[in-house]
Amino acid sequence: MTEDRSRSSEAAPEIARIDSTFRNGSLTAIGVVVGFSLGFLSRWAGLPGDWSRSDLLAVFAITIGIVLQIKALADLLSVQSLVLSRYNRAIRIFLAGLILVAVGTAAAIFADLMGYGGIALGT
Repeated sequence: MTEDRSRSSEAAPEIARIDSTFRNGSLTAIGVVVGFSLGFLSRWAGLPGDWSRSDLLAVFAITIGIVLQIKALADLLSVQSLVLSRYNRAIRIFLAGLILVAVGTAAAIFADLMGYGGIALGT
């Protein structure tokens, strides 16, 4: 019976893993970006002025992006994120969130510049 266990463990494929130091660097970088994203949204929400529809669409995109960034951060805090496939999934989720925050921010600024109102530039 002991031989069967050793044979089955030898036959099991090796699971690709990343070094914990590498993951820790990613955690730090993602944590900083999440902090900046939350700070931007908080600062923008505190600006005086009237909100328009373009602001609401931009805030929606930014908020969903921040939620994805926080999800990625939470996933990377798990010990299971040392498995390469889980690490890569968390990074993809983070990048999707980062792109949504960038798109929402750019949309708010563009709408404000085009004269659709809004408070993106603090006017």
